[in-house]
Amino acid sequence: MNLNLTLATRVGLNICAIFGISAALFVGGSIFIPVVFSILLASVLFPFAKRLHERMLMPWFFACLSALMVVVVLTLVVIGAFGWAIPKTLKGIPTGDEEWAAQYNKIQINLSTIFPISDNDRLVGRWDRVRNPDNPPEAIVYIKAQLTKEKLSAALVNIVTLGLDHLWQAILILFITLFLIYEGQMLADKVKSIFGPSLETRGRVTYALAEMAEAIRTYLVWRTIVNLVLALVLGAVYQWAGLQHWYLWALLVAILSYVPYVGTIAAGIPPFLDGLLFVDPMTAFWIGIFYIFVVTFEGYIIVPWVMGRSMDLNATTVLLACLYWHQVWGISGLFLAMPLMAALKAICMQVHGWQGWGHLMGSGPAVELQIDSPEVEKARLEEIERGAAANDQTVRMDAPQKGVAQPGDSKSYQ
Repeated sequence: MNLNLTLATRVGLNICAIFGISAALFVGGSIFIPVVFSILLASVLFPFAKRLHERMLMPWFFACLSALMVVVVLTLVVIGAFGWAIPKTLKGIPTGDEEWAAQYNKIQINLSTIFPISDNDRLVGRWDRVRNPDNPPEAIVYIKAQLTKEKLSAALVNIVTLGLDHLWQAILILFITLFLIYEGQMLADKVKSIFGPSLETRGRVTYALAEMAEAIRTYLVWRTIVNLVLALVLGAVYQWAGLQHWYLWALLVAILSYVPYVGTIAAGIPPFLDGLLFVDPMTAFWIGIFYIFVVTFEGYIIVPWVMGRSMDLNATTVLLACLYWHQVWGISGLFLAMPLMAALKAICMQVHGWQGWGHLMGSGPAVELQIDSPEVEKARLEEIERGAAANDQTVRMDAPQKGVAQPGDSKSYQ
């Protein structure tokens, strides 16, 4: 059926399709989120499992299981680190009135050097334990009310409940990942067969899948390595500067840096406040300057160097992606935004007619796309089919074609 649709109708249908897909992703988040996490992990672990199978002659199933156990061990290390850091942080809460007064007055003095606070202010004034032992400022009364045993117990119950829910999600992700690695090659072949017998189309699908896996693997592996280095460097500086909870802030950097821009900003606020409240304002100032320098150097020098152009996404695309995926999948969407956009860009660069969207997501200069005439395009496809029939294999295009993304070209032109 040939439908003569106007431009406005086509745009309206595309917008309706986007809203429909977004609604389906939102409603099916409990299914899609574990599956997406599993696909990402499988794309990273598959080469490692293959290497164990080929070089160490391990049975394929045990090679897949061994690769998965690496993730389990790393996850347990992170959980154990937080399990050690959080109770140690809670032990630093003052218990008696003398400790509360000493800690509060130190904070009040630090804040007074920046903000004009009167010592007699009822809300955040100085607490004179000699003259007013039973009449502390309202700020202390409010903070102590939030740290009662009842509220801490309720918060602990909520954390345990949330932890059990995430534990179930983690177990489900691990099982799905194991089967995706074990049956990865078979599933990839079946995905290619869905698109029909055309050698041109199947070749593009093959390259798109390879580019997606490479982009995701590059991002996750190098992002993890860079985050660990950041945590070690910043943790050492925080400890040298005398921050009370330097170990917790270093762990937050390692985790929150997976979220572009927003996570980096969020990870830099707690150490600045720690230095401002518990050390002195000058220390907080230099910590803030050093943190900005480190994350700027990491974002503009280290990340482009180690990740290359496979993660060449402009800042507008990244921020819009974070907003969209957070709206659809919440916190999980923030952590998945970058690898999902890298995979989407790889698809756009391999689908004829979508290359413009791929270039739009990149950070390079604008590229004017040109389309060959129907006669030239038909002759090129016939030549590919004749060559494939003669050699009984998929032929890769060697000569660049105008306006057509070449196999393996998932990157914006610089």
